[in-house]
Amino acid sequence: MKRVLALAVGTALLALSLSGCTGTADAPSANEVNVYNWGEYIDQSVLDDFEAQTGIHVNYRTFDSNETMYSVLSGGGANYDVVIPSDYMISRLIDEDMLEPIDFTNVPNFADIDPALKNPDYDPENLYSVPYMWGLLGVIYDTTVVDEADTGSWDLMWNENYADDILMFDNSRDAIGIALKRLGCSYNTTDPNEITAAVDLLIEQKPILQAYCMDDIFGKLEGKNASIGAYYYGDYLTMAENNPALAFYIPEEGTNLYVDAMCIPKGAPHKENAERFINFMCSTEAGLKNCEEIWYSTPLLSVREALDPEVSGDPLAYPDSSILEQCESYTNLPADILALYTTEWLRLKT
Repeated sequence: MKRVLALAVGTALLALSLSGCTGTADAPSANEVNVYNWGEYIDQSVLDDFEAQTGIHVNYRTFDSNETMYSVLSGGGANYDVVIPSDYMISRLIDEDMLEPIDFTNVPNFADIDPALKNPDYDPENLYSVPYMWGLLGVIYDTTVVDEADTGSWDLMWNENYADDILMFDNSRDAIGIALKRLGCSYNTTDPNEITAAVDLLIEQKPILQAYCMDDIFGKLEGKNASIGAYYYGDYLTMAENNPALAFYIPEEGTNLYVDAMCIPKGAPHKENAERFINFMCSTEAGLKNCEEIWYSTPLLSVREALDPEVSGDPLAYPDSSILEQCESYTNLPADILALYTTEWLRLKT
């Protein structure tokens, strides 16, 4: 979800061999794997290492939201072997028979996954997914601009004192979810009145926003072109390296704990290569490189043990029960509620 401009250029070059990701199933090479991941969400050298060790070429492309990924897969416009959606979207893909069961005999490194992340609600029998990264959502703000007295709540995202300095998610589930939390509702409510009220709240917020954005939040907050935005703790750590004035907090109303996991789409042309890729990504070497590059929380026990104690002991990266009690994960929503999200998001954006 989630996720470095130089990398975006590199992945774009890698993606050229996909030729728009159409027709790869017609004459697939036995020595390739087509991977679809979030932007800014991998250490490039991990892909190089996989290619060197296996001889399998990685065609790598990125998406900016679960909804974008879903649209591509459901539209039949691409033939990917590995996709990395978030929890609620994995549940939806399972419900719609869009994923292949994983042959875990080809993924022995699954044994290193934290047991707390196995058999999750979104994949209760753990047939279709292997955790990639996980973490918390919160508010990132510039301490040289924002008064500390204004922090602590989702209210900061609606504070008119910072008009034209606030960034909001450019996807329906996250944006509406933040408004729901501000109203004291569940992320997973199926009450149409609560969802409509949340969008009304977003409409109130819209005039004071600088922009709706996704990965472009990096440049805006790092470059001091905006002062407030909701994003992920792993990304905050990356941004703070370039702008030490930034700070992060978990809103008192509660926030999202998410898991992004590796899955294999139905009809993947290189399923065994996909399983080899997933297993490689669960190796200690690859997991450690990834974790130290993108700063998201690792699901791998061996990687957590290998991290600097200052990192592995970070309470926002590896939270205890007192923080987890403030968190809620997204679940898949019924079809009628998903349709309502679509119409309400259109109402907001138009």
